[in-house]
Amino acid sequence: MTRRVRLWILAAGGAGLAALLVAACLKLPDFGGTWHPYGARAVRESLARHTANTIASVNFDQRAFDTLGEMTILFASVLGTVVLLRQTRDERRAPPESEDVALPVRRYALIVLPVAVVSGLYIIAHGQLSPGGGFQGGVVTATALHLLYLGADYRALERIRPVGLYEVGDALAASAYLVLGLAGVLAGTAFLANTLLPYGTFNTLSSGGTVPLLNAAIGMEVACAVVVLLARFLDQAVEIEEESGK
Repeated sequence: MTRRVRLWILAAGGAGLAALLVAACLKLPDFGGTWHPYGARAVRESLARHTANTIASVNFDQRAFDTLGEMTILFASVLGTVVLLRQTRDERRAPPESEDVALPVRRYALIVLPVAVVSGLYIIAHGQLSPGGGFQGGVVTATALHLLYLGADYRALERIRPVGLYEVGDALAASAYLVLGLAGVLAGTAFLANTLLPYGTFNTLSSGGTVPLLNAAIGMEVACAVVVLLARFLDQAVEIEEESGK
């Protein structure tokens, strides 16, 4: 296929996409209006399933299949990074050198680290009740662990970050999301349908049916995935060197 043909195909596809976007925008409710059909339905379904956070209800109940796709994209991205950044034959692993950390930085990092980790876990656990959830809490928890790198050194980070275990945790969390979806099929309903568990008391940790479980699976998957991702980049920056020593 020549460059000219590819450009024509790109132009035709872009024109079709632009036409669809314009047609969709023309049907949008007026700015500042009171007619919001999707929002009204999402809130109604969220309250019907005792999920206080409507966003969590959309992510893990009403459109849980879309969230499965997002999780798969993250999983595939981390897998690709692990493959691309693996140690090659012309590279060697050198022990990282100890770095001198300023005392104020060390104190701040070591004080904030447990607070940040607990905050991340709190955001995950309360995702069905308040703003936040598995995606946000997973990122907070994973990055909080790396405060140890800033407050101590790379060896200290490696001791609390066995990459192999986090890789297993990533796979188990992704599998747990799929298993919860298949459980609905085995129970005679739809894939990822929120019908397996009682909805519980509104605005409590146990409310929302399967929403808290799916949210926890996403939180674990995101946390483990981000840890593995950062580990591979840090390995390249700190430990892995070419045989020539560069």
